[in-house]
Amino acid sequence: MPILTPLEIEALHLSLLVSGWAVAGSLPLGILCAWVLARLDFPGKTLVDGIIHLPLVLPPVVVGYFLLVVLGRKGPIGSLLHDWFGITLGFTWKGAAIASAVIAFPLMVRAIRLSLEGVDRGLEQAARTLGCGPVRTFFTVTLPLVAPGLLTGTILGFARSLSEFGATITFVSNIPGETRTLPIALYALTQAPGGDEAALRLCAISVTVAFAALLAAEILARRVQARLRG
Repeated sequence: MPILTPLEIEALHLSLLVSGWAVAGSLPLGILCAWVLARLDFPGKTLVDGIIHLPLVLPPVVVGYFLLVVLGRKGPIGSLLHDWFGITLGFTWKGAAIASAVIAFPLMVRAIRLSLEGVDRGLEQAARTLGCGPVRTFFTVTLPLVAPGLLTGTILGFARSLSEFGATITFVSNIPGETRTLPIALYALTQAPGGDEAALRLCAISVTVAFAALLAAEILARRVQARLRG
């Protein structure tokens, strides 16, 4: 028996593709939101914070249904994307990436925000007095200092995207070769007669990949912290 069956390879490939794009697409916005929440005080900040973290407490099916209503072919945004640009998000792997990104976004923002709040503001002020503008200070001083939190947030977002099920299956359904990620494939096998052995193999693959992602985050964060201290 091969190490991985075609079904397992397909599900793993789709999961990595969806999770990778989910993190890459949401990371810039995550950094921006984390910086706004960590550094700015403005009316309605608590409301903004609550909206960003809402996917953490909402049932994932609710998030998926909301995305289907808004970004589906007949939704207010989805219809515009389809009519003007020929882009369809519902029932595609791109929609799966968006669903995963929305669910994982609060974890990413929280990790980066905590790192930003721990940065010594005096170092940023010193850079400003030496002639660095706000943008240059952010990229040359602030971002390197929050690198451990940035890595942690990225890997946590990636790992959460790998495990996303409820929002994904509600928004993009279960389409083999298109949206059937590891969790969805595992669910499908549990509903099929005689699928217990294959489901157990997918479960083991999911645990291995998720654990590897968390282990990589810990190792990378420690290395970056060691370099910053050195």
